[in-house]
Amino acid sequence: MVNEGKSYTCPLPEVAEMIYDIITRKIDSSYEITTRSVKVFKNIIAAIEWKTADELMKIIRDQGRIMMEALPQENVTANMCRRVLKLIREEFESAQLVRIDESQASMSLHKLVTQTSESAAAMDYTKPKVGLRSALLNHLQEIEDEMETTRDNLADQAAEHIHSSELILTLGHSRSVESFLKRAAKRRVFEVVVAECAPSMRGHTLAASLAKAKIETTVIPDSAIYAMMSRVNKVIIGTHSVLANGGLRAACGSHTVALAAKQFSVPVIVLVPMYKFSPVHLCSYEMDAFNMVGTTEGVIPYKMRDARNVRCYNPVFDYVPPEFVTLFISNLGGNAPSYVYRLLSELYHPEDYTL
Repeated sequence: MVNEGKSYTCPLPEVAEMIYDIITRKIDSSYEITTRSVKVFKNIIAAIEWKTADELMKIIRDQGRIMMEALPQENVTANMCRRVLKLIREEFESAQLVRIDESQASMSLHKLVTQTSESAAAMDYTKPKVGLRSALLNHLQEIEDEMETTRDNLADQAAEHIHSSELILTLGHSRSVESFLKRAAKRRVFEVVVAECAPSMRGHTLAASLAKAKIETTVIPDSAIYAMMSRVNKVIIGTHSVLANGGLRAACGSHTVALAAKQFSVPVIVLVPMYKFSPVHLCSYEMDAFNMVGTTEGVIPYKMRDARNVRCYNPVFDYVPPEFVTLFISNLGGNAPSYVYRLLSELYHPEDYTL
C-alpha cells in the first residue's frame, strides 16, 4: 500500500492526471469523466493507507474538493465523490445497526425511526471496521457495472415514450438522445427535427448519425425553433446536469426550446443518467459559477476588421427552470422534477452536499 503521509490537501498523482486530461479535453464526455472518477476513487481506497472510515472520508473529501475547485463546471466529479462518501457511511453503519434487539419489533414506528436516526447521527467513524476496504471496492465495482449499462437502460425505455408518426424535436448532439432515438426507430416510424445549436453546429453531427440509421431527419436553424414548435409532438433533449431544484444546466439554446414548448404545451422530456443529478443550487443569475464562455470565431472571425470593435459572447450553458420540464428519464425510470429531492436523498448523504 502507498502511504502518502498525513496530509492529503494536495492532489494525488491519479487525481492530478485526471484533472489534466479533462482540462486538455483528452476526456470530455460526462460518461467518460464519471467512469474515470470512479476508477480514481477505487484506486485511492485500494492503495492509500487508512485505518478508519473517518480517515478515508477525509481523504476522499479532500480529493473531491480539489476536483471541484479545479473543475467547477464538471459536477459529475463532485457527485461521484458524494456517492462514495455515502457508500462509506452506509457500509460502516450497517455493521453497527445490524445488532438490533428483538424487542424493538414491538416499538412504535416513531420511536424506531427516531432511535435509528439518533444512532446514525451519533455514529463514531473513528472506530476501525474489519473488511471495510474490500466491501467498498465491491460496491465501486457494482457502480462501474451500472455505468456500463446506463445508456442501454435509458434507450430501453424509448418505445414507451415515442409513438408512430410523431414529430420529435431535439437540440444539438447528445449521445443519450442519439441512442434513445435509434432504439425507438427499431419499433416506431417517426420524424426528428434537430436544431443546429449554433455556433458549434453540433446538431449536424446528430442529424447525420440519425440519417444513417434511416430516421427521417430535418435540420433547422435555432431561429426557427419557435416557428416549428406548433407542429412538434415532443421535445427530447439531454442535459449537462440537473440541479437540486429540478432545473437544468443544459446546452445553450435549451431555454429557447423549453420556452417555445411551454407556449405550445409541448411536453419536454430530459434524458439524464443518475450520475448527473447534483445537490447544488445555482440560478441563471449566478453566471460566474454557472456558465462557461466558448470561442466566438465561428460568429465573428478574429481576422475581421470590425472584430476589434465588437464585444461578443458565446455562453456554453443555459439554465432551464424546473417548471419547463415535464419528465426526467433516467436509467432507473421516469420521474417528475418535483421528485428530484427524493432522488438526491437516495444518492447522497445530506452532510456531503457541501464538500
